[in-house]
Amino acid sequence: MFAKAFRVKSNTAIKGSDRRKLRADVAAVFPTLGTDQVSELVPGKEELNIVKLYAHRGDAVTVYVSGGNPILFELEKNLYPTVYTLWSFPDLLPTFTTWPLVLEKLVGGADLMLPGLVVPPAGLPRVEKGDLCAVALVGNRAPVAVGVAAMSTAEMLTSGLKGRGFSVLHTYQDHLWRSGDKSSPPSIAPLALDAPDLSEGKGCVKADTALEGDMRQLTLEEEEEAQRRCEKSPSEAMEDPGPGGLHVDPTDSKTLQEQMDELLQRCFLHALKSCVRKADLPLLTSTLLGSHMFSCCPEGRQLDIKKSSYKKLSKFLQHMQQEQIIQVQELSKGVESIVAVDWKHPRITSFVIPEPSLTSQTIQEGSRGQPYHPPDIKPLYCVPASMTLLFQESGHKKGSVLEGSEVRTVVINYAKKNDLVDADNKNLVNLDPILCDCILEKDEQHTIRKLPWDSLLSRCLERLQPAYQVTFPGQEPTVKKGRVCPIEITLAQRASNKKVTVVRNLEAYGLDPCSVAATLQQRCQASTTVTAAPGLKDSLQVQIQGNQIHHLGRLLLEEYRLPRKHIQGLEKAPKPGKKK
Repeated sequence: MFAKAFRVKSNTAIKGSDRRKLRADVAAVFPTLGTDQVSELVPGKEELNIVKLYAHRGDAVTVYVSGGNPILFELEKNLYPTVYTLWSFPDLLPTFTTWPLVLEKLVGGADLMLPGLVVPPAGLPRVEKGDLCAVALVGNRAPVAVGVAAMSTAEMLTSGLKGRGFSVLHTYQDHLWRSGDKSSPPSIAPLALDAPDLSEGKGCVKADTALEGDMRQLTLEEEEEAQRRCEKSPSEAMEDPGPGGLHVDPTDSKTLQEQMDELLQRCFLHALKSCVRKADLPLLTSTLLGSHMFSCCPEGRQLDIKKSSYKKLSKFLQHMQQEQIIQVQELSKGVESIVAVDWKHPRITSFVIPEPSLTSQTIQEGSRGQPYHPPDIKPLYCVPASMTLLFQESGHKKGSVLEGSEVRTVVINYAKKNDLVDADNKNLVNLDPILCDCILEKDEQHTIRKLPWDSLLSRCLERLQPAYQVTFPGQEPTVKKGRVCPIEITLAQRASNKKVTVVRNLEAYGLDPCSVAATLQQRCQASTTVTAAPGLKDSLQVQIQGNQIHHLGRLLLEEYRLPRKHIQGLEKAPKPGKKK
């Protein structure tokens, strides 16, 4: 449901009565939660927002957000927990287990097929068709997906674990998860009875044993098929997973921190070998990270220095300097730059640049639905009641919308048709009563008799009402009255005396505030939030910690290729050497 970007309709603080109703609904839907746990999930005094949105297929969804994270969502009057909630309450729903590579398919919008299940020694959880379920990965009980059972446990086993098992609604790494703090699943050890023994193919058990004999017996053929699949080793089972099955690789035994350290060094070496040239030096360390290292991150991975052992870019670069790969200097106060690179260093020369995957571009574009292309915005002019007489001879009336060239044609034709071009000087136009009323101020009507063509046309355009036409790629043009509002960038001072960068009106240019916030969080390595824009109906604003206008400007101008005239506030970017 949230595999593609959604559109936010409103974001409001919850009322006291709605908060109490939500608590009652949570207690009713999830009876295993105690009173204290319900209060923990739906806090009494902490900020809690109701976000109404439309999923990419048009479904109307209500999301409840606490502490910046979505905790619950409501679809067709049914309440569902998010993965953030399930990480705090991992036993809230019956949980099924699958392989790590299956997650990639689920994030892309696929349902969970039964051949992808791992059956633990204790058997599959008992569920009925339509029951709400969670999905976890082998070796970690922290759920990574929420879905609805497409059949009962008995029917799953009767089918020989074939076919669609669960309709997946929400997953870790989907756009609903991205609207939160984008934290990774915690490590929760599987229960002793549930932990699959992957040695000698013991990850499966016979279906009738799992149900302890209290469910209907499988037919001989079905039982033999289920047993055949269970007797295979995990690698063999994945080679022949059955209909809808997915292939998996052995899980990485390294910790998340160790994996992030490796990814950080890989992106660093990739950037030095393929992106940075001697002519680029000295190079701001922030530019190395934001413009080069992030772009070298492999598909499906997310570079986050805070989750590495280094925690900060400066500490990582100091380590690289100790290995004599680079030299870092503070060329201006508070701003570090890379001044030298040893391109003959063994770690650089031995690094092999990975070949780009044929699907990498598709995956990257799919993360936001389609690659972004800026809209075409054309200024237009609307005929007001005070100028109707001038335009009616050309077939236009009050409210007619024209381009600038059309206005010019109307004025020229009117002047020529009414013999207003000055006989002695073709560059001047005699003003008749209609032109006087339309383009002159009251105190000018008795003093000005003639005007040059350029002055006549500019005055005419000034008195027409502004409008504009916006055309997004692949869509029909839309005409709107008024002036086009630019993307507005401002700096605000918070109570803690810290600056935050605020950007609003992104939606007018077809940009998703949540996607922009996620990109800026990576580029700036700073916290971001998306909130309702004060004074603007159904509009959101993005807040980034610190003065990040430089990064924001590069994103909007260079990557999104928006015209500078449609962006207001870029001049407030920090000057080189000045702390943010």
